[in-house]
This record gives sequence, structure tokens and C-alpha cells, in this order.
Amino acid sequence: MPILPSPEQPEPMPSQPEPDPQPVPLHQARHTAESFGTDAQRYDRARPRYPDDLVARVVAGSPGPDVLDVGCGTGIAARQFTAAGCTVLGVEPDARMAGFARATGLPVEVATFEAWEPAGRTFDTVIAAQSWHWVDPVAGAEKAARVLRPGGRLTVFGHVFEPPAEVAEPFAAAYRRAAPDSPFSGQPARRPLETYQAGYAKIADRIRETGHFGDPEQWRFDWERSYTREEWLELLPTTGGLTRLRPDQLAAILGAVGHAVDALGGRFTMRYTTLATTAVRAAVD
Repeated sequence: MPILPSPEQPEPMPSQPEPDPQPVPLHQARHTAESFGTDAQRYDRARPRYPDDLVARVVAGSPGPDVLDVGCGTGIAARQFTAAGCTVLGVEPDARMAGFARATGLPVEVATFEAWEPAGRTFDTVIAAQSWHWVDPVAGAEKAARVLRPGGRLTVFGHVFEPPAEVAEPFAAAYRRAAPDSPFSGQPARRPLETYQAGYAKIADRIRETGHFGDPEQWRFDWERSYTREEWLELLPTTGGLTRLRPDQLAAILGAVGHAVDALGGRFTMRYTTLATTAVRAAVD
């Protein structure tokens, strides 16, 4: 379902023909990257949390409690790590998202990770939850190495958003009708899990190439969540393919998806997979 870019894709829609043979990498697509704060409250309310097992595994494998959350958004992951006993600092380029996170008690500094100045600070853990595809993959890995203490852990993770075909296919058809000129309109209705796994393997390659980390590991967490029609339509406008649409385009897409969910009895089960790439900072380069 075309709502979030795959982490390995340099362009928003791999199947959409591009007039420019040099598509803009995602980390340079700042208008989209910083569009999620349009409705920060809805984003925080609707977006799914991360598996408790993932949070516990990151915390158990880190040398201490100090966490840097890259692209922290409204603080969804940060609050989970705080609840697990960590002290979290967020870095977020969208001031609206940062403001929401600060209102929940999270300290946040407004900047892209690449431009952010650590001022000599170092951390036990660096996390990026559903945000690393907006970071320069080479500069980001180098920056993470610079701010991690020896033995510290970098963990990049995110959800695979692929609802059942009965929901995904009407969404894709409605998107093509409502926004034919959008770079997201050519995306297939569903993408296989292997597409996302390949993206996280490429993240591992970039981390490995820095020479500052031990060999990266790939983690996978499978879980389910039931969505009502209202809950799914609340989430969709917070996703990358929809945040910059006109109200009439958004209404047409949500109407089609709503009818599809109604046909399933007003709810469906979303089978999530949360993927992670993680690596430990070497004690000596």
C-alpha cells in the first residue's frame, strides 16, 4: 500500500516513471520529510507504537541509559524508551512535531540529524524509529558513530505498512484517480516483505562501510492489530503519500478506503512486521 517509502528506495515511488533520470533521494525531499507535522496531534494519536520486545532488546544490549532519538517526531518511540528507564534526547527537523514532543516532556532540539550539533555530547544508544530514510545514509551512519560511546548501539527500525489486498487495492486505485500527477500514484498496491528486508540490509551495508561498528544484525518482530474503519482512516492522512494532498484528493481516497473496510464488516486485521538493523559501536576504530 503506497503510504510510506521503502527505506532502500532513493525515490518515493520505484515503479513510477521519472522524467528526471536523477530522482531526488528521500533525504533531500525536505518538503515531504517535513510535512508530517501538519497535524501532529493526529499523527501521535494514530501512529502505531513499537513492539515492547524491540524496546527491551535495544535497552538490554546498550551499555547505559542515555538515548538519542533521531527524527523523534512527536516522541512515540522516545516515550517508550523513557518508560523503559532511559533518558532520551530527541532531534527533529519539524518544529511542529518537536513542539508536540516537548509538550509531553521530551527534550527536543530542532535540526536535521546531519546538521545537528552534538556539542561534545555522547550517548549509549542512537535510535531512528520510522525516520532513517529521511537521513543521508552515509552521513547519518558516520554521525551516529561520532556521537556513540564505545560499545554503544545504533538501532534503525520501522514498521511494514501493508494492509490486506481488500484494503490496499481500492486505496491504490483511488490514489491513481485522485492524484494521477503525484509521484506516489504509480506504486503497486502491495509490496512483498522482501522489499523492505532488502532496504534494511542496505542500511546495514552503509553502517558496515563506516568501519566504526561491529557486524550489523537484522531483527524482525511480527504482530497484529485490528483496525476499525474510523481508526484506519485516522491513520492514513498521517502517512507520506497523503500529507501533501489537497483536501478534495484526500477525501476521495479516504472515501474509497472507507467503503472497502465497510465491505469487510467495518474492521480488518493488520499484520505488522517491525524490522530493525542494529550494530554496536566498536571500542577502537
